[in-house]
Amino acid sequence: MIKKIDKNQERLRRHTRVKKKIKGTARTPRLSVYRSLNHIYAQIIDDEKGVTLCSASTMEKEVKAQIGEMTKTDAAKVVGKTLAARALEKGVKEVVFDRGGYLYTGRVQAVADGAREAGLNF
Repeated sequence: MIKKIDKNQERLRRHTRVKKKIKGTARTPRLSVYRSLNHIYAQIIDDEKGVTLCSASTMEKEVKAQIGEMTKTDAAKVVGKTLAARALEKGVKEVVFDRGGYLYTGRVQAVADGAREAGLNF
């Protein structure tokens, strides 16, 4: 009998493997990305204190107004730029990128590109 692969379970396994190596510190917090079917969420986390410093997603009114009828990839880039602007306001200039077990392509890459364009360093 053929067993169906649970893709989210595989992603979570990759994510835990990567999180062993990536730690967000006060100097270089972790930029974590979560991708749902229709939306994308990103947050900057200080793992030492267990605190989320700032976040952005396509669900926010401010971002929704900018997105309009954009594609999901273009919307992800806007989320990256918004997150970077909020991080720079709080004094965060350098982060460690945590792709959350997703492949570094498409919307996940667009978040990273948007954050880099707005001034964050990885």
